[in-house]
Amino acid sequence: MIPSYNTAELIARCLDSVFAQTYKDFEAIVVNDGSPDTVELERVLQPYLSRIIYIKQPNKRAAGARNTAIQHARGEFLAFLDSDDTWYTEHLSQQMKLFDDDPALDLVYANSLIVTPNREWPFMDGCPSRGKADFSALVVERCQIPVSTVVARKTAIVRAGLFDETLERCDDYDMWLRTAFYGSKIAYSDRLQARLAGGRPGSLGQSNAKMLKAYWMILEQTCRALPLTHSETVMVRNRSAEIKALYLWEEGKLQLYKRQFDKAQEFLSEANHYLRSTKVRLVLLGLKLAPRTTCGLASYWAQRQSSSG
Repeated sequence: MIPSYNTAELIARCLDSVFAQTYKDFEAIVVNDGSPDTVELERVLQPYLSRIIYIKQPNKRAAGARNTAIQHARGEFLAFLDSDDTWYTEHLSQQMKLFDDDPALDLVYANSLIVTPNREWPFMDGCPSRGKADFSALVVERCQIPVSTVVARKTAIVRAGLFDETLERCDDYDMWLRTAFYGSKIAYSDRLQARLAGGRPGSLGQSNAKMLKAYWMILEQTCRALPLTHSETVMVRNRSAEIKALYLWEEGKLQLYKRQFDKAQEFLSEANHYLRSTKVRLVLLGLKLAPRTTCGLASYWAQRQSSSG
């Protein structure tokens, strides 16, 4: 199932990777999620219309598009793919083999190659999966799941309540948390099985601060909405406080670069209540004594990190 929003120039490559799969027993569902490039999208999709289920709806963001596809899906399994990503030819075969080897599995995912204009790297190099992929592993991100590699039983996704359409971003992380909490057995492969677009202009994952805020809010919602045990509540709240602090640090840096020194100091001071970092304390001291110089040094430090990372 493929949600599409402003990706008319990319979706043909995406669909070509779907129809190149060695595993052939699937239906391909494309959901036009109120995309402003609909005219171009439908022109690109024209040669594929006999092989796909095409659905057009008002914009409901990625979660709403995925839910629409799930409601129309007729198979036992759901395979997720974003329209700016592609699969390697053996992807579905490899994922279905995991289900054949262990029929108790409810969801499987795999490693992938992150592709940006400047470099490429395996997802699991920066976001490794270690040990059992259960609820606690997903909370603390000991295991992290790239959505475009997921194949799941439809019953597991429905049991967890489908995707949360109120979420602007990171709805997939919220989905996997609930799927794991409600008892789904998850496994993964470290094989590279997909190519994922990293940092595409306009993509939901582009801003660190926004992503961290979304993670923090999802963890807070998890505490409110799920019937957690005491130990689970403590774990989620601790992780939520950590992610909130990282969000405040990123937001403080953004305000610093904008030369909004008072706002930067506010965000960084709150972040340091949790982080208690020498680096943050030095930035705060610099803001008091020489804010413009501190801004220049912080910008230089960030550029060095970006060029080396």
